[in-house]
Amino acid sequence: MVLLAQCIGALFGLTAIVFGAFGAHALKKIMSPEQLASFETGVKYQMYHALVLLMLSFNMNLDTSLERYMVYCFILGTVLFSFSIYGLCISGAKGNKWKFLGPVTPLGGLFLVVGWGLLLYSFIQNLV
Repeated sequence: MVLLAQCIGALFGLTAIVFGAFGAHALKKIMSPEQLASFETGVKYQMYHALVLLMLSFNMNLDTSLERYMVYCFILGTVLFSFSIYGLCISGAKGNKWKFLGPVTPLGGLFLVVGWGLLLYSFIQNLV
């Protein structure tokens, strides 16, 4: 599980940099300022959770079910949240917005919230 979190964290970090550069240069020409801001939100959240996965993998064993669920929530949440935003922004800029992705974004956000909640719970559990 540690290696999975490290690999996915590194992959998320790498692709966040690529997507950020792509958005800042190539997409700037075809997106509205609102679409570009949304795209950048996806990139930021992807990078934040890349760093979270790396920090968790270097500081926890990730061998309990709580820790595994936390990692799964961060991975799934990032994919659903950030990548649905990318799809919505790019498809919207091309004039054919993929509306089916609309409900996916908050679902991804919910998984991210659950991941953070599990992290908080693990800290509280260690205090008691």
